[in-house]
Amino acid sequence: METIIVTGASGDIGSAVALRLAKRGVNLALIGHSNAEALTKTAEEVTALGAYCRAYAGDLGNEAFVRDVFERIGDEFHRIDGLVHVAGHSVTGLLSDLTIEEWNNLVSANLTSAILCIKHVTPAMLARHAGRILLISSIWGTRGASFEAAYSATKGGLDSLTKAMAKELAPSGISVNALAPGMVDTKMNSHLSEADLQALCEEIPAGRIAAPEEVGEMVDLLLQAPGYLTGEIIGFNGGWF
Repeated sequence: METIIVTGASGDIGSAVALRLAKRGVNLALIGHSNAEALTKTAEEVTALGAYCRAYAGDLGNEAFVRDVFERIGDEFHRIDGLVHVAGHSVTGLLSDLTIEEWNNLVSANLTSAILCIKHVTPAMLARHAGRILLISSIWGTRGASFEAAYSATKGGLDSLTKAMAKELAPSGISVNALAPGMVDTKMNSHLSEADLQALCEEIPAGRIAAPEEVGEMVDLLLQAPGYLTGEIIGFNGGWF
């Protein structure tokens, strides 16, 4: 049975990804950090759908934790077919107001975590000469966003990491891609006013922002795409850009 690791499973997109994969009968290893209650809730909902599931809580910017949790997942599931790396957060505001602590935390959550997860998931994939790695990036990784310069920089780094690792791992049968959503209806965007959201929707040709469930559906499709699809940053933004 296929086993997929989903990080950021306590968030809106991570939870939606997990539930979508559970409906397909995928075995799931869920990792979360900041909200243990939400992680447990996602695991319970996944289990209720009939999927085999285990949840693990910890900081993916900490290599000791990442090394340990991936070893535990390997022992528990005996194989790892895919990694969907959703974990991350944002900081909004002027770059001049950004503290070095905020920057370091953002880099750890958005970029270091991805590097560590790829580093520690690949041995299991290399042993089977097969695997799928999908990183959740953002439209701002390629376009850039005012008041989100630091966030944009980390997502741009994630895009470059995707392309570099795709070249490194393709000879071993492992594909690496990134999905770059536009605006999604998540708690991360809850600071936006109704007027701001309306203005955004008027800019988006589809006339609305995406639901987390739609991102989950797209992730599922990409995990089942031919392995020849690799090194791509795939936009998912309603025609916005």
